[in-house]
Amino acid sequence: MNTAEALIASIQGLSATSGDLSALHSVLKKAEDSLRNNGDVQLATLEELDPSIHSLGYLYILEALTRGTVSSKGVVLLMARFINSCDAGQIRLAREKFVSLCKRFKDRVLELKDPLLGVAPLLSAVRKVQVSAKCLTALHPDCLQLCLQAKCYKAGLSILSDDILEVDQPRDFYLYCYYGGMICIGLKRFQKASELLYNVVTAPMFQLNAIALEAYKKYILVTLIHSGQFSGSLPKCASTAAQRHLKSGCMPYYEVGNRYNDGKISELEAVVVAHSSDFENDNNLGLVKQAVASLYKRNILRLTQKYLTLSLQDIANMVQLAYAKEAEMHVLQMIQEGQIHALINQKDGMVRFLEDPEQYKTSEMIEVMDSVIQRTIGLSKNLFAMDESLPCDPLYLGKVGRERQRFDFGDDFDTVPQKFSM
Repeated sequence: MNTAEALIASIQGLSATSGDLSALHSVLKKAEDSLRNNGDVQLATLEELDPSIHSLGYLYILEALTRGTVSSKGVVLLMARFINSCDAGQIRLAREKFVSLCKRFKDRVLELKDPLLGVAPLLSAVRKVQVSAKCLTALHPDCLQLCLQAKCYKAGLSILSDDILEVDQPRDFYLYCYYGGMICIGLKRFQKASELLYNVVTAPMFQLNAIALEAYKKYILVTLIHSGQFSGSLPKCASTAAQRHLKSGCMPYYEVGNRYNDGKISELEAVVVAHSSDFENDNNLGLVKQAVASLYKRNILRLTQKYLTLSLQDIANMVQLAYAKEAEMHVLQMIQEGQIHALINQKDGMVRFLEDPEQYKTSEMIEVMDSVIQRTIGLSKNLFAMDESLPCDPLYLGKVGRERQRFDFGDDFDTVPQKFSM
């Protein structure tokens, strides 16, 4: 019996119980070098295995055989089939090897210019690698990247709905939030996009990285679209590196934000024209144009706070639109999106602004409020559990101990201020 036959026999015979799998894992580790160099083991060998039953052995062989250049789409489809059908319990025994295979698979589908092919397998891979929904895996960013390139935004949203509380690698977190923010922009869910991009900008960093810089550019524009205002200063929780260097790398975006705050369309459009090449090079020109369009809506919204009725022509004049028809289009879109409540009289071209009709007592609204409350309770419990576990964490205790030594003056030194006696 040659090496390939012996290995296949071991995989087939040791894939039933946890004890067998532990023994098989040892066999596979010892055979790893020979798998990479042995010509007897070919992709055809995998036909003797069932990826859903012999997942651990299948993983070792497939990972070894795809280390080189994989140009065949058939091989890529074989990888996709394995990722979709493999047993989560088995592949977690060789988690790093499975992650490596999935990342290789992502690279191959991008080389084939067929990102859609990789979306479903990577979504499946994320769930199989995850120990719990609150854990960020190394595959989250790769999955979101494929969803973004394939324009499968809703598929990406399915893993963005989790409340991530555990992160292993900072770079994975940066990319997860950055790609996630872009997916939410594609879906026009600007509030969620703003939250994700904010996480990148305020994440701890010793030196500025390119991901944070690009995230901050988009964060400025998304904040303008969502909230209609720009703060020239970074949040206080941002790192020192971000505080020092982010603004200098985003000056054209700061100019857009400042002109937006002024509310003058002509000046804002002049800044956009002046820096259009910068925005285009950053692939942000479309988002900048959305920000400009949102200022028209923001100015219309201000009018609802001052007037009960206005003509479409008056609205066009006040917000610097060329024609009354453009004003009508903006008002209709704002009504559709629920930003304002109004009626348009087509006969005389008058707009009557109304109060919000929502009384917040329908069953649908109660369900929404209950969902928010339950999520808040869940987050509170998670934070409480993390707070309780932190004093027992060896890394935390070690750091606290080192910090305490720096300021330990001894028991004889009284650190409590005393009143001076006369």
